[in-house]
Amino acid sequence: MPTDELHALCHEVVACRRCPRLVAWREKVAADRRAAYSGEEYWGKPIPGFGDPSARLAVVGLAPAAHGGNRTGRVFTGDRSGDWLWAALWRAGLANQPQSVSRDDGLRATGVWVTAPVRCAPPDNRPTPEERDNCMPYLERELELLAGLKVLLALGGFAYQACCRLLDVRRRPPFGHGVEVAANLGRSIVCSYHPSQQNTFTGRLTEEMLDTVIGRAWALAGGSDG
Repeated sequence: MPTDELHALCHEVVACRRCPRLVAWREKVAADRRAAYSGEEYWGKPIPGFGDPSARLAVVGLAPAAHGGNRTGRVFTGDRSGDWLWAALWRAGLANQPQSVSRDDGLRATGVWVTAPVRCAPPDNRPTPEERDNCMPYLERELELLAGLKVLLALGGFAYQACCRLLDVRRRPPFGHGVEVAANLGRSIVCSYHPSQQNTFTGRLTEEMLDTVIGRAWALAGGSDG
């Protein structure tokens, strides 16, 4: 069963120690906790994907945040980027609640799988090419197991490059918000600016922009276009 295989892959991801720099960093952050979270026990391990195994849409980010996913143990959980993403997915009817604060907060996704090319929090949010390449097989296997997947929503240029590479897109248009790319196996890539604070605080990405691109991606995946 694909669900069983996804579950096994998640365990494999969590146990990974392939990249010494990332292992050292994620564990240091987990030990030297931010004052606001001093009473919490940090996850401090790689982060598996999360969502609906029957997903038609995969949301692909960059990597866990040091005090977000690296703290909570779930992708896009416990940080501002996650606040933006899950609120938008909730508005689109693809999540049962607009907040994602902890692994046991009851969050459920419908038709959507959320993941990233790099599973450990990297220093300065900048994984090296070698670290990216070490981690890419996990994303490749994950996408293969999501048999109903039709569309990848790439949040940012890093995710876009990873998606194009995995779907063997030879002629890649320049990244831009709302860019669409037809790929192999009947799948498509839709691009969005990443909901990072540097984009949301400056107005480069607005709620309306994110809602529109999620709606478009969901429509391409065979869902309602609202």
